[in-house]
Amino acid sequence: MTAIPKPENTVVSLIDQWWERQEETPRPHLGASLLGHPCERWLWLTFRWAIREKFSGRMLRLFHRGQREEAVIVENLRRIGVEIHSTCLDAGGQSRVDLAPHVGGSVDGIIESGVPEAPKTRHIAEFKTHNLKSFTELKQKGVFEAKRRHWCQMQCYMHGKGIKRALYVAICKDNDEIYTERIEYNPQAARDIIERGVRIVLTERIPPPLSENPSWYQCKLCPAWEFCFNTHSIQPDCVNCRTCAHVTPMPDGTWKCENIPLFNMNPEEQLEGCDRHVLHPDLVPWSLLGSDDDGNGIYEIDGKRVVNGKGGILSVNLLNGEREVRPEVDIPF
Repeated sequence: MTAIPKPENTVVSLIDQWWERQEETPRPHLGASLLGHPCERWLWLTFRWAIREKFSGRMLRLFHRGQREEAVIVENLRRIGVEIHSTCLDAGGQSRVDLAPHVGGSVDGIIESGVPEAPKTRHIAEFKTHNLKSFTELKQKGVFEAKRRHWCQMQCYMHGKGIKRALYVAICKDNDEIYTERIEYNPQAARDIIERGVRIVLTERIPPPLSENPSWYQCKLCPAWEFCFNTHSIQPDCVNCRTCAHVTPMPDGTWKCENIPLFNMNPEEQLEGCDRHVLHPDLVPWSLLGSDDDGNGIYEIDGKRVVNGKGGILSVNLLNGEREVRPEVDIPF
């Protein structure tokens, strides 16, 4: 007997489909929440908007739940006399922290007073939600051992705001248990973390991967696994100014385009890009032979010289498999 197929457009699937359509614009800076990531290649790809991580509707709903939890934590802290501002509940929202050119973030809150262990001490507030397994490990090992990225994030915020303590508040989503830990500012660690971020964002060429082994546990679930160990190519939806060979992040926090010197290059324009885009040689598996007088790139693909740019094949089309250059285009060599 043939089973009746389940309907596709259920309430749950429609809700998840709605969330999946709410694609967020990638952040313009390298966020402090990422600086503790062990893989420099992943950080470089993220900053260059070369990998667009796709989440299921369920995961997006889960992230949103974590964001809603911040308001609950703030309310509970205020109920016990903690003076906290610059939160998601306050006018003006969370406080921006500019750590260095192209590197920054936003704090969950700034505590002026009222933390029981140190009532008069200012603290950076950091809020996180965890599942039961993660929460149990956190309680056993503490933030530094169990959640090193969170520890790095708080070090950066303390450094940026000139505050020497942070209060980490964690909520277990399974049973609503709360864990708190006060974190001490480590000036040298904070400087090292931020300097690493600056070095990565200003690096012209892609850093090596964390591991050359595709089965390495930190690589297996990485969104860049396919890029690093299979295709070595970005997807067509990642054609933007930051994946272009002509564009360079500058030490003063701006971006420079060699093809269009007067281009303003705000984040919206960077995401849209232009038809002069030439694929960065580290983001495709082909050999770059050089360029022509019009600033187009000449790639060798399957034994053929292919022009990439306005005078040849546009980057999106090239990534989609187009290889034939128009007859009127004169290819060097």
